[in-house]
Amino acid sequence: MSSAAVHIHHEPLKGTQLVVGTVALSLAVFMNVLDSSIANVSIPAISGNLGVSPQQGTWVITSFAVANAISVPLTGWLTQHFGQVRLFMASIMLFVLSSWLCGMAPNIEILIAARVLQGAVAGPMIPLSQSLLLGSYTPAKSSMALAFWGMTTLVAPIMGPLLGGWISDNYSWPWIFYINIPVGLFTAWATWSVYHNRESATRDLPIDKVGLVLLVVWVGALQLMLDKGKELDWFNSGEIVLLTVIAVVGLIYFIIWENGQDHPVVDLSLFKGRNFSAGVIAISVGYGLFFGSLLIMPLWLQTQLSYTATEAGKVMAPVGVFAILLSPVIGKILPKVDPRKIASMAFLIFALVFFMRARFNTEVDTMSLMIPTLIQGAAMAMFFIPLTSIILSGQPAHKMPAASGLSNFVRIMFGAMGASIMTTMWDSRSSMHHAHITEAIGTGSTAFQQGMQNLQQAGLPEAGAYAVIDRNISVQASTMAATDLFYLAGFIFLGLVALVWLTKPKRSSGPVDAGGAH
Repeated sequence: MSSAAVHIHHEPLKGTQLVVGTVALSLAVFMNVLDSSIANVSIPAISGNLGVSPQQGTWVITSFAVANAISVPLTGWLTQHFGQVRLFMASIMLFVLSSWLCGMAPNIEILIAARVLQGAVAGPMIPLSQSLLLGSYTPAKSSMALAFWGMTTLVAPIMGPLLGGWISDNYSWPWIFYINIPVGLFTAWATWSVYHNRESATRDLPIDKVGLVLLVVWVGALQLMLDKGKELDWFNSGEIVLLTVIAVVGLIYFIIWENGQDHPVVDLSLFKGRNFSAGVIAISVGYGLFFGSLLIMPLWLQTQLSYTATEAGKVMAPVGVFAILLSPVIGKILPKVDPRKIASMAFLIFALVFFMRARFNTEVDTMSLMIPTLIQGAAMAMFFIPLTSIILSGQPAHKMPAASGLSNFVRIMFGAMGASIMTTMWDSRSSMHHAHITEAIGTGSTAFQQGMQNLQQAGLPEAGAYAVIDRNISVQASTMAATDLFYLAGFIFLGLVALVWLTKPKRSSGPVDAGGAH
């Protein structure tokens, strides 16, 4: 991440080569982004098949995200060491191999290990696809190239839940990973046929080994603490206390060490800039809330409201409609409008969406579920592009790759943390509401006695009637817990509007780096 590779000048591509190159690079991005969302609706199927709880099943999502976050900062160093085409090809082929390993996994431990590998090798794929694509077009058409690239990153999250749901319902969950194999092999062949003679220059730079080890230690300890906290009863567990201490001490040592290095893994001096700091916090917190909700919604629909994976996917799919339609428009008007206004509008729309979801109940119909998801697409279009332009605003050219890489690293980390924190909070709030409802109705209440009587008259034994009432309480409790989280997210989004106005973006004449748009 420290500095960009020395570039050998290549002429822009033309004709068939340009088309094939653009399709190949976009397919790689599509496959990569699809894999971060396709498993969301398949978690109940995966966890049921492997005999673990849905909460443990969410490790399939977070393990990929954390490994991905750790490998992103290494892209700059790896590119200079191996060359961008060779690194991109290796990334694709290892992604295909790890996808096959995911599908073959006989238990949750091996699946998580394969997902860690998959996330790690996927890290360089997105930034490299962007730089290869920009090198394929003339500077005058670079905005069009970025718009096309950005579209791919927005189509994939729509296709992910739909495809994941359909595959889980009609085939078996391993196929959500096996579909990467033909796509990946075609992408590798097409990329090599077009780009094999367009390699970037390489040079040997020292890698900050201590910084890399510290990064892996504190990020890994933090994610393990967040994921296992609920299972081990948080700070009543010695393991959780130990993981927390390792994460905190590791982070402190990491910050001290990185600030004294000539070639740091992560250039922390970027945080001295107001635009960078406030922009990164805004995009990361917003993304964490968004990613967490992408996980909670399908889980709630399937485990509590008896939706199939396909139906849950259909509810989540409309998020991309406005995102795709409005992204080119936002890209066009951004140079003429203060990006803080567009970003503020995004956060206000996100807040509206979450306040609408906070009104959901157990009787909610599919149309009411889909309307906020549809509106959320408009917020997505106004979220990534302006905030990325604020983050990169005023950065010198040689710092751009480091700034883009570091902002992506923090954002992806917050996505993984958002998923862990929201599932944990949902579970604990569900237990609390379940206890409150049980206390309120009590075995002596008229409503409870009437309910038991009705169920037993319908032919259920006493134990069966108790089970039905307990199930109804559980559905009600988890729905109330989900709406609590939606209210909280809505208020946090309102707070992020103020954060955006702490920045003072400078106008840039160059195209916006869409590096955040996945």
